[in-house]
Amino acid sequence: MRNFWRYILRFVLIAAIALSTSIACNFSPEPAKPSLVNPSISASPNNDPRAIEPERTPDAPYLQTPHEIVSKMLTMAKVQTNDLVYDLGSGDGRIPIAAAQKFGAKAIGIEIDPELIRDSNLELNAAIAKTPEIRDRIKFIQQDFFKADLRDATVVTLYLLPKVNLRVRSEILPKLKAGTRIVSYEYDLGDLPPTQTEKVIEKRQDGDREHTIYLWIL
Repeated sequence: MRNFWRYILRFVLIAAIALSTSIACNFSPEPAKPSLVNPSISASPNNDPRAIEPERTPDAPYLQTPHEIVSKMLTMAKVQTNDLVYDLGSGDGRIPIAAAQKFGAKAIGIEIDPELIRDSNLELNAAIAKTPEIRDRIKFIQQDFFKADLRDATVVTLYLLPKVNLRVRSEILPKLKAGTRIVSYEYDLGDLPPTQTEKVIEKRQDGDREHTIYLWIL
């Protein structure tokens, strides 16, 4: 009888040990999975721009320039194949793309918003599919345009705000070379007299709208 109870006690101890081991295994924390993000790599326009934030608030809200206005701006500036056009606050990239596609120029769009850089590159890919020769003529840069080096520009296009245009006049224009053409849609450069002013009528379903384009030659 003593051996019988010793056998029962041994069986109970073995069962208890097995049960505790099983519970511990089931509730042990799952090993941490390796992160898919390399913290040593900073986000840039070459990575997914949806993962980055602008380095600061944009100087002007994003408003699309009508395509007929884009053509008029570039025509007023007499853009040619030997020009380098900089579009400050390039939005969806339509001005640089038009400068290369329709006027044969090289063009650089500078935009601080990474989402708009992404949109620009999508538009560029679509344009390249139609006109492959523009592939090497266009570049979009995510940057604060007040920090950009624009000394090689021959044409600078603007669709900003009056106060931002004044800052462009004081901070950017003095750094540009003589002969550079500045084209601004809707807003002037304060009391700096334009070389040329044009009124353009945009046909709209809700009524015609008048726009003003300004040109300065430094």
